[in-house]
Amino acid sequence: MWRRHAGTIELLLGHFGGPMWRDKDDGAWAIPKGVIEPGESPEVAARREFEEELGHKAQGELVPLGRIRQRGGKYVEAFSMQGDLDPDSIISNNFTVEWPPRSGRFKVYPELDRVGWFTASAAREKILPSQVPLLDLFKAQLGRSIE
Repeated sequence: MWRRHAGTIELLLGHFGGPMWRDKDDGAWAIPKGVIEPGESPEVAARREFEEELGHKAQGELVPLGRIRQRGGKYVEAFSMQGDLDPDSIISNNFTVEWPPRSGRFKVYPELDRVGWFTASAAREKILPSQVPLLDLFKAQLGRSIE
């Protein structure tokens, strides 16, 4: 999601939840994303994942950005959507993980523990390094600088 705010374009990113990401900031944010379920189109999956991770419906036109391959080999097909939401209003889905590792204790954490609006230059610092190409695709889509 992106918006125009005070004459600047801002991008919405989510910070990963869980103990592995708790003390990390730069490089610990991402676009809402997930797995395409059998029978789903990429657009339907994008809307579902947005709602699961943020607790808000993805209302608006989804414009295809393109497909990238992250460092770990996972492909991400991304879309942009102009909109606005209050970061304090998110309700993320949860995941369960054994923590501490090999302790036999399982804890539940939100997939995203917070979201925020960032200028393009700030987003480059915050987003996972393997997702930086998505910012370049977005810039190309707009056809002008987003810095």
